[in-house]
Amino acid sequence: MLEIKDLVTEYGSVKALNGISLVAHEGKITTVIGANGAGKSTLLRTISALEHPRSGSITWKNKSIVGLSPEKIVRLGIAHVPEGHAVISQLSVEENIEMGALFRMRSNKTDVLLAIQEIYQLFPRLEERKKQLAGSLSGGERQMLAISRALVSRPSLLLLDEPSLGLAPLVVEQIIQTVNDLCRNTGLTVLLVEQNANTALGVADHGILLSLGTVAADLPAAQMKADVALRAAYLGY
Repeated sequence: MLEIKDLVTEYGSVKALNGISLVAHEGKITTVIGANGAGKSTLLRTISALEHPRSGSITWKNKSIVGLSPEKIVRLGIAHVPEGHAVISQLSVEENIEMGALFRMRSNKTDVLLAIQEIYQLFPRLEERKKQLAGSLSGGERQMLAISRALVSRPSLLLLDEPSLGLAPLVVEQIIQTVNDLCRNTGLTVLLVEQNANTALGVADHGILLSLGTVAADLPAAQMKADVALRAAYLGY
């Protein structure tokens, strides 16, 4: 279980996260939604140690992870897929995927090779293009590659930031469904940040609504999706 209590992260004098608390249960999809500037991406960056909180606690499986390096966070089984389909354009698809398992390659090369084959089964298009430079891929393929690079590390917690950004609806549906299948079939825990609230709440077990760095609502996803007043007040629809 991922548990966050009274978390504060600041950019200068601005509190991007202003004392938020939440729980993401193992083997479930918890989605964090909210308008631009709500603090969604900052939350994921703080969990993965790309930002340092001013105060508060973050525990994963009853172990505090505040103050650890990003590398140690990854070694604990937490993988972060940032927004923007982030891949290394000058490397091939195959090389990008292997980058996600560098820390495991020496100790468990056999399992890394197995994990890569499993990824190609999840995303057959990546296997077809494995020798191509990542920069030549479409936006949807780059997003698949970014997720694959995270999955090859065999994470138990996946932090997924805006996977639908700039993608066609059919591609978004495929990616979200793949993540959902992974969660249901393997017990992967997912913390999904998404601006498309309908998409996110349609697949998630639980919803966290952020507004200006605070938690405005913390509800089962179906209940949040059905709350017309809540959507109108915070999401504009």
